[in-house]
Amino acid sequence: QVQVVEAGGGLVQSGGSLRLSCVASGDIFKILEVEWYRQGPGNQRELVASIDESGFTNIEDSVKGRFSISRDKPLNTAYLQMNHLKPSDTAVYYCRSRIQIRVRQNWGWSVESSHYWGQGTQVIVSS
Repeated sequence: QVQVVEAGGGLVQSGGSLRLSCVASGDIFKILEVEWYRQGPGNQRELVASIDESGFTNIEDSVKGRFSISRDKPLNTAYLQMNHLKPSDTAVYYCRSRIQIRVRQNWGWSVESSHYWGQGTQVIVSS
């Protein structure tokens, strides 16, 4: 059983900062990639940032220069640092992790990967 839980959302004034965390727990073999998405009121869910196993990061243009992503491998935790927040950043922020687990087979063990979503954390930026 694998769980992904986000935390760190809240209400912040325009120009402020927040750091979101995404913690994966359970019978994890390896975390391959972590992505942060957000969904604002009336909008579709959109990718914000990602980080892979090697530490390579990608930040979407809409938040480049203001947001950064990092991870602490031993803690199975990823972070989204959000600076210079704007009211347009108001959204529910979701973490999606691609995680490998070990699966018992008749002949031994195999490794399978799946995506796991967290429940989201609300960020509200007031003007």
